[in-house]
Parts: sequence; C-alpha cells; structure tokens
Amino acid sequence: MADVALPGIAAGRVPTHRLTQSVLHLDGVDPAGPGEAVVFVHGNASSALFWQQALLDVARTGRHRALAVDLRGYGDTDPLPIDATRGVRDWADDLAALIGTLQLDRVHLVGWSMGAGVVLQYLLDAPERVASVALVAPISPYGFGGTAGPDGARLHQDGTGSGAGAANPDFVAALAAGDTTADSPTSPRSILRAFYVAPGSLPLDPWPEDVFVASMLSTRTGVDHYPGESATSDAWPGVAPGTCGVLNTMAPTVFDVSGIVDLPTKPPVLWIRGGLDQIVSDTSVFDLAFLGSVGAVPGWPGAEACPPQPMVTQTRAVLDRYAATGGAYREVVLPDVGHSPHVERPQEFAVALLEHLDVPAEAPANLT
Repeated sequence: MADVALPGIAAGRVPTHRLTQSVLHLDGVDPAGPGEAVVFVHGNASSALFWQQALLDVARTGRHRALAVDLRGYGDTDPLPIDATRGVRDWADDLAALIGTLQLDRVHLVGWSMGAGVVLQYLLDAPERVASVALVAPISPYGFGGTAGPDGARLHQDGTGSGAGAANPDFVAALAAGDTTADSPTSPRSILRAFYVAPGSLPLDPWPEDVFVASMLSTRTGVDHYPGESATSDAWPGVAPGTCGVLNTMAPTVFDVSGIVDLPTKPPVLWIRGGLDQIVSDTSVFDLAFLGSVGAVPGWPGAEACPPQPMVTQTRAVLDRYAATGGAYREVVLPDVGHSPHVERPQEFAVALLEHLDVPAEAPANLT
C-alpha cells in the first residue's frame, strides 16, 4: 500500500464466512465494533483506492468511522467467481458478511456507479441496517443496457443489448496486460482520462492518476470476472447476457432494485452526479442502443425498436416514487464533472456528503 495510499490511510484484510475482503480505513482506527460507520463501495474497473480522499474527509469530522471495501474480483479481496444469475447479490451478500463480521450496528452506504447498485441491493435485503444511502453516478435501478422508458421496460425478454458482449475487447485486453500507458485510446489510463472524468478534470499531479490506474488494473478479467461470459442473440445488436461475470450482473433479466419504493422504512438518499457523465447518462456512450442511434454500431433498427436507455431519467423516476411513498432524496448535479464526482470535485463532494450524513432518518420527503 505504501506507493498507492494517502497519508493516514491503512489497509487490512477481514476474513468473513464468505471470503476475505480488503478494507481501507483511517490509520489507527479499528474498523470493527458497535455503532454506525460510513461504508464506501466502488464501481466497475476500480477499487477502494478511488475513495481515499472521501475516507479522510469523513473521518476528520470525528463523527463517523469510515471504511471502503474492495469487491470480489477487485483490489486485494479474494477473487472468487461472480454468479451473474444472482444479479449483484454476490457482492451485496459479501457486504452483509463484512458488516456482520465487523459487528457494525448500522451503516451509511456510499456507492459509486455499479457499487450504487450493490448498495441498493443491500438496502432491499437489510433495510433495518441502513442509516442512509448516497448514490454517486449510479447505474440505473434497471441495470445497464437493454431497457427503455422511465419504468425500465425490457426491449427483449432475454436482455439483448446488455451483458458481457457489450464490453470493448481491447479495453479488456489492456486490463489483462497491465497496460499503464496512454498509447492506446482503450488503455485504462486513456479510458480514465476520457470517460471516468470530464476532459481535463483530473488533478494535474501525476501521482493520483497513477493510483487510479493501479486501481483499475486490479480488476480481474475473464468469464468469471470482467467482463464475464458472452452470449449471442438473433436480435440487434446480437449480444445477450451470460450467466457469470461482472457485466452480466447488471442485465435487466437479473437486476432490478426499483423495489426500494416499497420498503416500509426508507432511509434518506443523496444522489450526486456529474453533468458531463458519459458513462451513466440518457445518452451513454457505453449503451449499444445509443451508439447505434449515432451510427457507431451498424444495423440499428431505429428508435421505436431500440431506443437508448434513459439511465438518469430511470433513476429519477424511481427516486421520485421513493419520495412519494414516504422517503426523501436530494439530487446534486455538479457541472463540468464526469463520472467521478468524488475524484473530480473532492471538496464539493465532501460538502454534499457530510451534509447528507447529518440528515436524520426521519427527515420529511421534501428535500428534492
């Protein structure tokens, strides 16, 4: 950790009944013990290293223990295979095992991108253990790819348009090869600069960029991990979700966390995103339907048969229903920011998150 950790950050491995998980926490502060904690969950092709500044910002208040976990298949957590037929439940169950092993009473959950989906799945499974939720550039409640409209209607029952077949094979190869250069537009460093953040939004100091690239390169690749098992379909664009690996966990056939609107107890939700996010967007450049609509993927059958997935609209629709049924949420949009608000605008992110952590669980549904 010495070459990738900020001063004040420590790492430990926590054995649970499911697997041993790597956890970042404040140096000198035991992450285990009763009470509340803020638990950060990273997104795809990353690790807990992306949360280091946020960990320090939360810990400095002295009000909350803060920790960040590496999901299975990322960072230093055991790389057990990922069963995509369970959606993101492998990760949510791992998170539950970690929270139980650490004997945390309740948790404030912060999830980024895919990690936000994991957080919402945990909320569905154990709402009584959740004090609050922060969603950072979250995937849609209906997954990634293969749905249309604000209510997440599937374009095809088999999830065509989603899953591992949608991955860029050159990016997968670069991850597997440990490519640290910016020589190719599909290297992790180039993808970081072009899509994880808005253009020119990374700090000028090369050290944090190197840390983020190292974090991305901790991603395990293959059919059991990223991107997963590919499957084909007779319908455009010819790919459907398989049964194992990362991208298949977010297929609409297995992933739907819109049920949070029916929870009898609803913790407050912060939704924070960048106004220039190209990954999670109503016009996502990682959505095959959108790419088809702009001619980047040939054979697109048209907007009636295969419209782009309105990811932000879908999230807002679910959170509006969440608020209408007794919950509360606040949406914060940071202009000129991409997919990583906590990296691109750490101070503004910290202000929003710390304000959110002070919101009582019984807050009225008028925060939007």
